[in-house]
Amino acid sequence: MAVEQPEATDSIYEREFLMANHVSSLKRARQTVKRTAVNRANRSKLRSGLRAMREALTANDAAAARTQYNRTVSLLDKSVQKGILHDNTASRYKSRLNARLKAVAIKAA
Repeated sequence: MAVEQPEATDSIYEREFLMANHVSSLKRARQTVKRTAVNRANRSKLRSGLRAMREALTANDAAAARTQYNRTVSLLDKSVQKGILHDNTASRYKSRLNARLKAVAIKAA
């Protein structure tokens, strides 16, 4: 079985599978590259959501923070399902963000 040589534009992650010798290990290496890309995208989406939530909290806009909180909680729950975060970690994030949201709402009222 011939292995194609990577092009100059391939990333380091796409070239790693060339170290494998068996067909099954080549396949697993290819799957790892794909999964790594998916996990990286999911982690990035989560971090962006958390950043947006923190920015809404620092802007002291209770309505915008409430909407962003709902989006962020959804992202946290999806991250738990996808294995990006542990369940307790997501719960801790949600609890702390909700406490900050309440403080902003009280300050605005």
